[in-house]
Amino acid sequence: MTMTLTVPPRATEDRLTGLPVAIIGAGPIGLAAAAQLLERGIKVVVYEAGDHAGAAVTQWGHTRLFTPWEHLIDPAARRLLDAGGWVSPVSDELPLGSQLVRDYLAPLAATTELAPRIRYRSRVTAVSREGMDRTRSTGRASTPFLLRIQSTGETIDVLARAVIDTSGTYSTPNSLASSGLDPLGSSGGGAFVSHALPDVLGAERARFAGRRVLVVGAGHSAANTLLKLAELATEEPGTDITWAIRGADPVRVYGSDGDELEERGKLGGRVHELVRSGAVTLLDRFEIERLDESEGACAVTARRGAAPASVTVDVVVNATGFRPDLDMLREVRVSLDEIVEAPRALAPLIDPNLHSCGTVEPHGVAELAHPESNFFIAGMKSYGRAPTFLLLTGYEQVRSIADELAGNHAAARQVQLVLPQTGVCSTDLGSGGAGCCAVEPATSETMWEANSSAETTGADPKSSGCCA
Repeated sequence: MTMTLTVPPRATEDRLTGLPVAIIGAGPIGLAAAAQLLERGIKVVVYEAGDHAGAAVTQWGHTRLFTPWEHLIDPAARRLLDAGGWVSPVSDELPLGSQLVRDYLAPLAATTELAPRIRYRSRVTAVSREGMDRTRSTGRASTPFLLRIQSTGETIDVLARAVIDTSGTYSTPNSLASSGLDPLGSSGGGAFVSHALPDVLGAERARFAGRRVLVVGAGHSAANTLLKLAELATEEPGTDITWAIRGADPVRVYGSDGDELEERGKLGGRVHELVRSGAVTLLDRFEIERLDESEGACAVTARRGAAPASVTVDVVVNATGFRPDLDMLREVRVSLDEIVEAPRALAPLIDPNLHSCGTVEPHGVAELAHPESNFFIAGMKSYGRAPTFLLLTGYEQVRSIADELAGNHAAARQVQLVLPQTGVCSTDLGSGGAGCCAVEPATSETMWEANSSAETTGADPKSSGCCA
């Protein structure tokens, strides 16, 4: 593996001159950030770990969003697309994740303005300052950022004047164990674990048909999978469904009748009926400790209150949510809330014990700023482990950041955003299928789930949340 520096050190007094803003992730928020910056005449480069825009969204492309098209398109991105003759999807339709990629993200990434600026198969593994670790302060703000990137078999270092991390959380799921650590047990136990939102009725049908399935998580990604499994069970005899939650009551899933996103509002009632009818067996207060291979199946050991508990299944669906990858940021100065791992000023506004998608206050660069000058985390990753994210929120975040980087500091702090009111935030499945708030499951951006401090409310601390 070779290492090269693609931009040589600068000898000029202003070392930032001519350098681009680096955006990590070519998902909905990353591409929106690029469109906003280009509209202000700012040079950008987008680094995407996948081989196409919205690669993370594609992984759950079979899932239907519960947000209509009118709330899924960033204004600057729309202006860029419209200039090229793009035909917008019908505003009130609810797209699948695959349609979001096909009809919006792919055309946006292919525009003449954006296409030359996106680097695919380029995974950012670390962010620092050129020649400076996080302990050095003199001249720090005027020193270029250095991003280390794994790209097509080599490792390269590139420089940037500013960094916007929109890499999401989909590639870093929470643990199945209630401790937050990996479950104890044999190494073979992990072979039985499925990612969140598996394609139960499509590409992964054979893995679930006629099998004993345990779905773990008290959020709407879990609920989406339960509904799909229930449909599969009517077609495939022997499909047995168990649902395990850490809390005492799945109130976050059962939800609210007052949800302004109609399809999301239907989700809770349908899951509740599955439990009442016996189609799904609910295990509450189920805190997983071990996974072991046992005679070709997975023995799941837990505690249920003070008593030991166990269940043997063929597949375990990890719908416990996601967390941000912070290892890549060890050499930059970030200030994160100690509970939800969101930017410290943002955390109180998104506390899942107090807020849903519709009650999060509008926010922008003031709440997203870190001690590291011109470094920002936006999109789903900015919410850390909180589950209340909507794409509309992320679009406003990057609009504010773009104004800040363009020097329009007043506009950056004039944040206005109206969100749908809701008592629940997460993926939903209505008459057309499952859905997600507005996406960002993750390398790029994306869905998610996770709640960190729900003990006092009875909610599952790892319940799923909205999309990114």
